[in-house]
Amino acid sequence: MENKDNRRIKKICVIGLGYIGLPTASMLANHGYYVVGVDVDRERIRRIKNGNLNIKEPGLKTLVSGAINSGNLKVKTTPENADAYIVCVPTPVKWENNSPKCNLSYIYSAIESIKPYLRDRNLIIIESTVPPKTTERIYRYLNDGRKIYMAYCPERVLPGKILKELVENDRIIGGVNKESAELAREIYSSFVDGNIYLTDSTTAEMVKLMENTYRDVNIALANEFAKICEEINVNVWEAIDLANKHPRVNILNPGPGVGGHCISVDPWFIVEISKNAKLIRCARELNNSMPYYVCDLVFKELKRREIENPKVAIFGVAYKGNVEDTRESPGKNIIECLTSKGVSVSIYDPYVKTFEYPLESLKECVTKGDVILVITDHEDFKNFKEEEIREIYDLMRNKIVIDTRNILKHDLWRKVGFYVKLLGDGK
Repeated sequence: MENKDNRRIKKICVIGLGYIGLPTASMLANHGYYVVGVDVDRERIRRIKNGNLNIKEPGLKTLVSGAINSGNLKVKTTPENADAYIVCVPTPVKWENNSPKCNLSYIYSAIESIKPYLRDRNLIIIESTVPPKTTERIYRYLNDGRKIYMAYCPERVLPGKILKELVENDRIIGGVNKESAELAREIYSSFVDGNIYLTDSTTAEMVKLMENTYRDVNIALANEFAKICEEINVNVWEAIDLANKHPRVNILNPGPGVGGHCISVDPWFIVEISKNAKLIRCARELNNSMPYYVCDLVFKELKRREIENPKVAIFGVAYKGNVEDTRESPGKNIIECLTSKGVSVSIYDPYVKTFEYPLESLKECVTKGDVILVITDHEDFKNFKEEEIREIYDLMRNKIVIDTRNILKHDLWRKVGFYVKLLGDGK
């Protein structure tokens, strides 16, 4: 570990203690910085102090506890004087006149909260995803005669692997000037083992958006392939697997929609600033339409069997497998669509603890159900044993399974007696 006495920056204030802010603050505290973690949510602060975290992330509870017990991390609801400030607050999409815009209100609130504490030669780092040139605009606003450094350093971590990727992933640091970028690199090099690349702030902002937009467009292509394969009696999963044998092809998997706080949001920030983002908009709209396409598959099966007063058992509402995060989950739109058509819905998710709709045990969820609709690719669903599947079979009224993630052992479910429909399998 670098000797703290040799650092130009010794005290850091992290604004926002969510999925990114809390791990970052704790990591910095465990690497010799004195860190003040700030969040306006008093209940969140209380839970962090008590070691009762809302975020379920491997190793995080131990990391936070170690940081607090060392005396290097304290958490509170208001900022204080520091050498550097790192902003890790949400930037959701808002819609104005049918056009997407980045809601920067949390960013501006964070900036206003630290403004009274700023001194000459302080550094401000924004990690939140923002449209290009946002960092420059904030820098001009704060540059009122004081010598302020400012940089943009986007997070690049995956829920379920946050701590590992905070350390191992390469980082991009964009400064409003070279001095700002170099000063920010000093902070991140204390714990990042990956490469650190320096650029300007606007390029760094665009890089972050491009990374997630690339994946969104790729998923949209896979989803379009899935629809086409349904039409022409081809299994899209087999076709994608074979296509990916080509050394320069890497098609991602289709699914019921795209969720999470990055891929389903970030492309809109490019659409917001450019009239040329036609492919990006089209991909975003296609992925947003997938929950309704999935619902149509359900309605077709119900109609084909003339099932009255149907009940659909939803398996998984986390936006991705093996995490408890439901942000922007396609499950929400699927549930709303089904219930709007008079379909009764029950929900089982072994990872999620709180959700907008009631959660049930596996047994409660499937009892007198007609369709099991698999939305999330949790390993728990892949690992069902034959006796467990038979118990589910006995509890259900009709024996239909629709797998939108290709996660179940289909042969085993069919052996027990279920009719299994796979998204994108037209055979």
